[in-house]
Amino acid sequence: MNWDGKRVTVAGLGVSGIPAARVLHGLGAHVTVVNDGDDERARAQAAELEKLGVTVRLGDGATLPDGTELVVTAPGWQPDKPLFTAAAAAGVEIWGDVELAWRLRGPSAAPWLAVTGTNGKTTTVRMLASILAAAGLRTAAVGNIGVSLLDAVTGEETYDVLAVELSSYQLHWAPSPRVHSAAVLNLAPDHLDWHGSMEAYAADKGRIYEGNSVACVYNVADPATEDLVRAADVEEGCRAIGFTLATPGPSQLGVVDGILVDRAFVENRREQAQELAQVSDIGAASLAPGAPGPAPHNIANALAAAALARAFGVEPAAVRDGLRAFRPDPHRIEHVADLGGVTYIDDSKATNTHAAEASLASYDPIVWIAGGLAKGATFDELVSASASRLRGVVLIGADRGLIREALARHAPEVPVVDLERTDTGAMSAAVREAARLAQPGDTVLMAPACASMDMFANYNKRGEAFADAVHALAAEHA
Repeated sequence: MNWDGKRVTVAGLGVSGIPAARVLHGLGAHVTVVNDGDDERARAQAAELEKLGVTVRLGDGATLPDGTELVVTAPGWQPDKPLFTAAAAAGVEIWGDVELAWRLRGPSAAPWLAVTGTNGKTTTVRMLASILAAAGLRTAAVGNIGVSLLDAVTGEETYDVLAVELSSYQLHWAPSPRVHSAAVLNLAPDHLDWHGSMEAYAADKGRIYEGNSVACVYNVADPATEDLVRAADVEEGCRAIGFTLATPGPSQLGVVDGILVDRAFVENRREQAQELAQVSDIGAASLAPGAPGPAPHNIANALAAAALARAFGVEPAAVRDGLRAFRPDPHRIEHVADLGGVTYIDDSKATNTHAAEASLASYDPIVWIAGGLAKGATFDELVSASASRLRGVVLIGADRGLIREALARHAPEVPVVDLERTDTGAMSAAVREAARLAQPGDTVLMAPACASMDMFANYNKRGEAFADAVHALAAEHA
């Protein structure tokens, strides 16, 4: 495409909008950025872009600028925005940042190994990047992980392969990518207010398989992910590869006696299996002495990462070394401390019920700290599945009443502390109440099943507040 003089509207600032505006301007396009917000941060970002010659309109994300020939949108902007309605009426194409990155790849561009799913995307992509690096490959973890895919594609650094995290939002606006191999980790209701229905959400996730050339990796325990593989139009010879926490069948990766094994990328997959790593290898480099081993869902994430790496030709030793070297991001099943025989775990990243259920399934018995913004979620299924593991529950946040009602229906015998306070000391109070309910051998698990913005700037700040409260409690008993 000849970008010189092309009039492009970029919808939104932030991690994707700013690189898009900068790159397009550098290609010679006339770029106008529109943005809903007009706060101090947005004004600072706008000032930097305006120095380059980019036009920025703050507080006006609804109006399509005159003469627009293409819209490039940040992934979070909902499809029913007036801006997009106007673009569609004018016959103007709408791309996301992922679509733009795909279109701007050079002739020797690095292939993409892509990951999506309701939960576990970031962990899996980081595991995959660690494995690829252990194999001696030049790689980066990019995309929805917070690192601009556009910068990776257009920057001066060259790569052998990219580990790409893609959200459902990004996939919605990306019809063209055709990747080497891709995985859908799981599917559960999430962001339905954005997509409109579970069917639309799943369909956007399934776009990741379209045109795959080598492997479509799916979760054997989640048949909906395999259904997406069956529906995809892939290149001739592309294979369906399953991952499972059980003994794997042919064309699957799984677990046998604490060993990750591969029955997909071996010469005789009906009779042979290749040892890849021990379960205990996963994140071993970052585990504190006495810390619990990997949770089941992180074992599944490791298998998905291994499947993508093996599809790219990575040898088993690099899978093992990469998984050993992997360091999880903060606030994802993070061991904080052991106090009086009680283990304290921070899983603030469990911002929906699916993530919280996986977290709760990893421990027994549990004193559970939960609550926040429900985002339209219901909690009956989560509570019913986890009731037998609960020693007690401490509820915080705006929508804690929804969880309390589910507990009354499905776990009426479990003690519940309902904290009304929402000030900065609320987490400290929650940790103290959890410590009071806990017995030696228990786990105090902060897996809120809700978003954090009612009380905290983000899930990171919520996790930090939990860890600070635990450390303060430890200091008192030192």
